[in-house]
Amino acid sequence: MAKSNTKAGSLRAVFPLLLLFGPALILIFISTRGCEHKFKQLDDYGVIPTYSLKDANGKVYTNKSFDNEIVLYTTIQPSCPDSCGITIWHLDQLIYQTLRENKKKLHHVKLVSILTDGNGNPDQRIKDVQFMLKDRVEGFDPSIWIILAGDAKSIFNMKHNGQSLLQEDKKYFGGNGFQELMLLSDKKNHLRMVLPGKTEGTIRTMRDHMALLEKEYDIKAYKLKKSKEK
Repeated sequence: MAKSNTKAGSLRAVFPLLLLFGPALILIFISTRGCEHKFKQLDDYGVIPTYSLKDANGKVYTNKSFDNEIVLYTTIQPSCPDSCGITIWHLDQLIYQTLRENKKKLHHVKLVSILTDGNGNPDQRIKDVQFMLKDRVEGFDPSIWIILAGDAKSIFNMKHNGQSLLQEDKKYFGGNGFQELMLLSDKKNHLRMVLPGKTEGTIRTMRDHMALLEKEYDIKAYKLKKSKEK
């Protein structure tokens, strides 16, 4: 019975996102260039809002800091890994380790986690979080998994189909739905996918969508190369 309640709770949390981003969640594609006529791109939900965040050394990061890079945005809390908006272990195993093990090929892909106090407010304890990640995450590399402080809501302040990502409800971590979300932005700072990061399944799905976005750029590069050869 406990497992059934857990599954039902997860479905209730995911359902609003299915309404917002449902079409992109059911993409079916073949990732070979020979079948590129069947390739389906991720939808474009507009530009990520302007933001200004800082790392542990005071370096300022803005939208322009990630020009020509694919970025996965999440939140992170000093209470992790025991109490987090995102499931840190699965984020590590399914996404971070993929980026780390393929650093040369995926050097342009970053995982950016914005620090909150658990209630959605800014928190400055970056070094504490970095210490936790170094202790828990194999080969933690702060150049791949970037921890920043500032107003996380400024990034998640987006709407689609009349629905805001800044939903508030007791069912969410700290009462703020955005703390449970992962945002995938492309090289032009456009939002391409939103998924909750509370389960292994949704984090795995986000990894697949990151690969799909990567394939989009591979196809563009391939077409450009072919056009130059003509």
